Amino acid sequence: MLERPVDLAWRDGDEGRYVVEQGGRVVRLAAGQEPAAVLDITDLTEAQGERGLLGLAFAPDGALAYVNYTDGNGDTVVAEYAVDEAGRFDAASVRVVLQIDQPYANHNGGDLAFGPDGLLYVGMGDGGAGGDPERRALDLGSLLGKLLRIDPVASAEGPYTVPDDNPFVDTADAAPEVWAQGLRNPWRFSFDRATGDLWIADVGQGAFEEVDVAPAVDGVDAGRGLSFGWSAFEGDAPFNADAPAEGHTPPIHTYPHENGECSISGGVRPRDSGVPALDGWYVFADYCSGRLAALEVIGSGDQITAGRVLELGRVESPTAVVDGPTGELYVLSAAGPVLLLTAP
Repeated sequence: MLERPVDLAWRDGDEGRYVVEQGGRVVRLAAGQEPAAVLDITDLTEAQGERGLLGLAFAPDGALAYVNYTDGNGDTVVAEYAVDEAGRFDAASVRVVLQIDQPYANHNGGDLAFGPDGLLYVGMGDGGAGGDPERRALDLGSLLGKLLRIDPVASAEGPYTVPDDNPFVDTADAAPEVWAQGLRNPWRFSFDRATGDLWIADVGQGAFEEVDVAPAVDGVDAGRGLSFGWSAFEGDAPFNADAPAEGHTPPIHTYPHENGECSISGGVRPRDSGVPALDGWYVFADYCSGRLAALEVIGSGDQITAGRVLELGRVESPTAVVDGPTGELYVLSAAGPVLLLTAP
């Protein structure tokens, strides 16, 4: 049995499925083979509450892997590992790409993904406590409460390169790594494989959970320079009156904290999946209630709107909904299983 799986990733040309355990291991699953721990950083991470090993992404060519974890001090670390042909991570090759101080123990974000442009996107929560007390999410000088975009290749300035076309590179006092702002805890985000659109499941405060979408332009640039509103808004509701509210992008979908719901676990828009009825819908879950649901997506580009919500059932403590490279649709549970959704 896997121990608290929170993410699932694939490597180009590899039939394996790489499961991230919050405690600090990456386990490779492959048909006809015993599960194998290919990375173990349990001695480097502090896996309590929302902390631990939280995300994994492989470089497009599969030769390098990037993990997002909280270290023993509770700070966010993005580290790079070389990966051999058998899928084993070379611990001796580790290179810290990004390190971000975390003021509190929660809202670490944790997801990371290579976008359609081949660059690395990193989801950062607002730093924690409650209500964004230091108003970091809408402060362009802070990396917290943001979606970051970097090239993980070292430069003369440091262990990564800031793309020249990032939206705030030339903005005074802004962190150049920032791609989008106004996020509370973007635990999981994904890019639509068909369109490049960006979908974010942003965990709410005490009243609402939200789904954000940013359309791509010619398959790239989804979310460029946008504000998703936190903490001026929680969902569609005004929240901190002293936070800048103008010009934000409202969520495509929200749901209230009712019936035990309290923490969204995103979320993908599957294409050519094993469940054809869900193709093109946004599939998500709620960690607290176990609810699994799908949101109908109508239109495209800047005309995207939400339609019906289809209830799919219950899963114990779902941590993520992920789609595979050949269309598989998976739900991860903190209780241990990785569930494959199939058509009835």
